[in-house]
Amino acid sequence: MESTAKITVHASGTYDILISKGGLSGLGKAAAERFKPCTVAILSDDKVFPLYGKTVTDSLQSAGFRIVTHVIANGEQSKTLDNVTAFIDSMVKAQVTRTDMVLALGGGVVGDMAGFAAAIYLRGIPYIQVPTTLLAAVDSSVGGKTAVDISAGKNLVGAFHQPALVFLDTETLNTLDPSVMRDGFAEVIKYGIILDSKLFQAVAKPGSFDIKEVIARCIEIKRDVVEQDEFDKGMRGLLNFGHTFGHAIEKLSGFSITHGSAVARGMIIAAKVARVYGFTDYTDVITKVIKDYGFETGCPYSADELYSVILSDKKRSGADITLVLPKEIGASTPEKMPALQVLELMKKAGL
Repeated sequence: MESTAKITVHASGTYDILISKGGLSGLGKAAAERFKPCTVAILSDDKVFPLYGKTVTDSLQSAGFRIVTHVIANGEQSKTLDNVTAFIDSMVKAQVTRTDMVLALGGGVVGDMAGFAAAIYLRGIPYIQVPTTLLAAVDSSVGGKTAVDISAGKNLVGAFHQPALVFLDTETLNTLDPSVMRDGFAEVIKYGIILDSKLFQAVAKPGSFDIKEVIARCIEIKRDVVEQDEFDKGMRGLLNFGHTFGHAIEKLSGFSITHGSAVARGMIIAAKVARVYGFTDYTDVITKVIKDYGFETGCPYSADELYSVILSDKKRSGADITLVLPKEIGASTPEKMPALQVLELMKKAGL
């Protein structure tokens, strides 16, 4: 096992993000150094738990923690209020108390659901994130945004609730389907476009970099943003680059288009909109990198179809919507505009 990197986040709660290669069996020791022995309610899915459930459970039990588990079906379709309620019901039956904890073992869906359940169960208990996908590692496990989907749209019911610990073993990424790994790179590319041109250049050629270093850099960027704007009132909005359009694509596809693939297309749409808005055109630069990672680059929906979903986006404020647009690689800006202007810009951009 290589040495463990530690990144500390100072938000409404201070917590460590531990990044190792081959260190999953050390989770119990890391938890015991930070928390008193208690019950840990693990939420995982039916793809991840068979792979890593025993290692995580054995590690925590050997460190003095009592374990209860709840396993859901893998996939975005599981990210519902009903499934959160079922997890909470299982915690009640297991007599999980306010001095106990939740642990998310899985990707972004599991992490969002576990965090939301922890935020609302008994008015809030601590939780640990153990992300097993690249997307969750670099994005959703850090920063305290938790949510579930409802019929009207993605992530419309949620809460801000910072984790107590994030524990990442990069070797868990080795068991990912290539398409799931690729999805994570959409978020990596996003970080480069919005705030770090060196990162963008480093990952522009797939496979030409150290994944642990890239993950650490993405987490550092997100930490810096979260520490400045934890509750998404300003700068944190930059992290939504590609997501307003991406979430609409996901919803219209019935979530058959995955989050990463939808965000990849959303970033291209944002670049096209930026061009007609009057900014320098980086569409070809962004499209090339996204295509090199194997993403589809075309949008199967019209401007009117996208707009119908965007009107329900959680980033809408009254009659206005804020779009994150690239001014150059490594520097993006939030542009607040009337919702109808978004529709006009999409149509001018050829959607």
